[in-house]
Amino acid sequence: MAVPYGRTACRPLLYYISRFRGTPAGKCVFRQLSTDTSLRRSGLHTLIVTEKQRSPWTLMAAVCLQRLPVISADPNPIELQFGRLLQEMELETSILSEHELRLQDDAERLRRMQTDGYDSDEEDYRKDQEIVLTQDLEDAWEQKLKSFQPAARVHAEADKDLTSARRRLADSLVLVSEQQAGGKKLWTLPQAEWREGETLRGTAERALASLPDAAPEATFLGNAPCGVYKYKLPRAARTDTSLGFKIFFFKAVLGDAPAPPSPALMWLRKDELQRFLKPAYATKVERFLLGL
Repeated sequence: MAVPYGRTACRPLLYYISRFRGTPAGKCVFRQLSTDTSLRRSGLHTLIVTEKQRSPWTLMAAVCLQRLPVISADPNPIELQFGRLLQEMELETSILSEHELRLQDDAERLRRMQTDGYDSDEEDYRKDQEIVLTQDLEDAWEQKLKSFQPAARVHAEADKDLTSARRRLADSLVLVSEQQAGGKKLWTLPQAEWREGETLRGTAERALASLPDAAPEATFLGNAPCGVYKYKLPRAARTDTSLGFKIFFFKAVLGDAPAPPSPALMWLRKDELQRFLKPAYATKVERFLLGL
């Protein structure tokens, strides 16, 4: 009688492993393998924790708080030319408005009144109404427009105040704060050192909340950092447990409430950052300040 090799080969490998696991030898082997796996996982976890504790880098989180433009920027020559082209195309393809139709109706009525065969009875339905020509309306609108004085777009004195969030209303601004580092005062983005059990975004929020005076209202734009800056300490200051700093940046947008001015804070444009920040630090920040 032939052995059913096809049926035996079709059985999955787990079937034979489960049958072998039930024997005394199988129990001994599989218990040992399970124990070895647990030991390896435990050793790996211990190694990861040890490496984490031995990291010579100090983790920090900083917040890039932006005040978006309040008014529209002045158009450049190309935008002005394109705008005029769009107006011409819209005028050529548009139909007459109600005001333009009324202008034509008034012109036609004045032409009829100047003819010899004009019958005034045609205007009986307007006897009890004050006739106001569209040209009179346009003249009144023109006088009203001349008396209107728009607010100034540029305030020379206010724009020079770097501590005010109301300067340069047509530009985006970035908040920088004064920090103490090694006995020196440096201008950086608001930042704080990471604490055990805290998320990096939580550290950035704490850095913003710890600013002097009233902390500005802000909306964070995500949980992931938008950039990182690594700084090594000078060789004389390095130790086995302290090699330098890794700063993770998070983006945020200023709320509607105006931020109070403070001498320890400044609101800068992108082209002003190099004047106050360290060159390498400012270069890292400028990389994620697109469209500023």
